[in-house]
Amino acid sequence: MTQGNEAQAPSSQVTALRAIAPARSGNIFEETIECLLQIIRLGIIPPGQRFPPERELAEQLRVSRATLREAISELQTAGWVNVRRGRGGGTFVSRNPAEAWGHSTAHASGADEFAGFSPAEVEDTLTWRRVIEMGVAEVAAGQDLTAPQRGQLAAAMDTSRQSNLDEYRRLDSQLHLTWAQVTGSPSLVRSMVESRTRANKLLERIPMIEPNLAHSHDQHQRIHNAILAGDSTAARSAMAEHLDGTAALLRGFLAAP
Repeated sequence: MTQGNEAQAPSSQVTALRAIAPARSGNIFEETIECLLQIIRLGIIPPGQRFPPERELAEQLRVSRATLREAISELQTAGWVNVRRGRGGGTFVSRNPAEAWGHSTAHASGADEFAGFSPAEVEDTLTWRRVIEMGVAEVAAGQDLTAPQRGQLAAAMDTSRQSNLDEYRRLDSQLHLTWAQVTGSPSLVRSMVESRTRANKLLERIPMIEPNLAHSHDQHQRIHNAILAGDSTAARSAMAEHLDGTAALLRGFLAAP
């Protein structure tokens, strides 16, 4: 058995991303690496936690075990994962995305540390995110949710609300992905994953602001309540307000002239 931060992540965390399994193309190896990195970067499996067993993970990603093994080997060489043999072994996430990209958001300060994105790049990501995530909220609210789905939504909401500064962005991503899951649309799940991946690359470049987190928690609750109530208009409106707040911060820090 593993202890502390080395506990195995529930397989449901990866099952949530089954919709982004690599496409059947000539680039299956590269796409498998991309998929595994998305799981890590979105914090579905945090640093120190273990991926599901190889056989299960290969089935979830719908790739051969040989392809998965090769992809994991490359990620191990690059320092993203650590493969341990023997009892209690497996593939563990070893790298924090913020550290991997050379940024420390906890102590970031100064305009130079937030440079590197043109106004056009920032606006493109924000536009993409607005279209996708407002649509997800609207569609999720229009579903006839089952009791397990309502429980899944409540658990994701509670976990996100209880997060601290270090965990917030990972758990925020999981909450948004949970909203996408209950739409029942694999395409919307894939789009949400891309939206969060693109947004997180920007968010890693700005500091965590505690009053903004409290505000975000309140907005999340309004989105959650609207989805559970089946009010698509309110869900879309609440999501728009939430995204506008984040957009204002990103434009302020990143879209420098």
